[in-house]
Amino acid sequence: MTDTTSGAPTGRGRKANAEDEGGMGYLESLPRKVVTVYVPLCVFLFVLLFPFYWMTITALKSEAELLDYENFSPFWVVEPTLQHIRYLLFETSYPAWLWNTMLVTVASTFLSLFCAVLAAYAIERLRYTGSRYVGMGIFLAYLVPPSILFIPLSVMVQAYGIRDTPLALILTYPTFLIPFCTWLLMGYFRSIPFELEECALIDGASRWQILTKITLPLAVPGLISAGIFAFTLSWNEFIYALTFIDSSENKTVPVAIITELVRGDIYAWGSLMAGALLGSLPVAILYSFFVDHYVASLTGAVKE
Repeated sequence: MTDTTSGAPTGRGRKANAEDEGGMGYLESLPRKVVTVYVPLCVFLFVLLFPFYWMTITALKSEAELLDYENFSPFWVVEPTLQHIRYLLFETSYPAWLWNTMLVTVASTFLSLFCAVLAAYAIERLRYTGSRYVGMGIFLAYLVPPSILFIPLSVMVQAYGIRDTPLALILTYPTFLIPFCTWLLMGYFRSIPFELEECALIDGASRWQILTKITLPLAVPGLISAGIFAFTLSWNEFIYALTFIDSSENKTVPVAIITELVRGDIYAWGSLMAGALLGSLPVAILYSFFVDHYVASLTGAVKE
């Protein structure tokens, strides 16, 4: 609708035009913005942050507050104490468990990324017959559940004499990390234009030079994304760590918290929550530092 005197669109006409233009114009009104943005965001933040809040308040509560719900509320702390954290750090082997977890996670992540880069580059950039079937086979290998693989892997670990050592986990974690990282990097390498490599080949560059000086610098966000996923999967892995590690001093955090801080039917809830909270901080810090690169990896390597 337009004004007959000036020819300018009226209020109703401007509203119709804004709706026809699409985009985010429908969020301009406050009620719609509250329903479509703020309410879902608040629900998401509550679901995401409440476990950390619960672990924190449980780790800071005294034994009386943990057991007496009639006189104390379960949702906040009346008299905070550090006794559970002190017990965890100085009266258990938690620092050693944390070091074992970090060592195994970093080593297996770098080993998996190295193998995944070579595999993904060979499948996506060399253009040989059957490369698609090889990529599909790697993806299918990732779908095999670890609960099936740990049985033959346990026999191999025992045969090579590396049971109850960090090396057992460093060499077995890549069995599920390499297929995943390869599949992730294949899609990222596919988004890099072939023209860049063709120009480098014309100038006399070798495949190794192309990989290290052209492809990998462009694929840094993809490498970071694959590294974050590999780091998270290694850090939280439970089945292999429970099967291959026996001694208390060589256990990782996810297994040690369950097996060492639970004695029969007695649960040390304060120490359990403190261990879970401290164990989740490295992953949260890693995501916070590389979140920009992680988001960039979802959009491809080179824009047209």
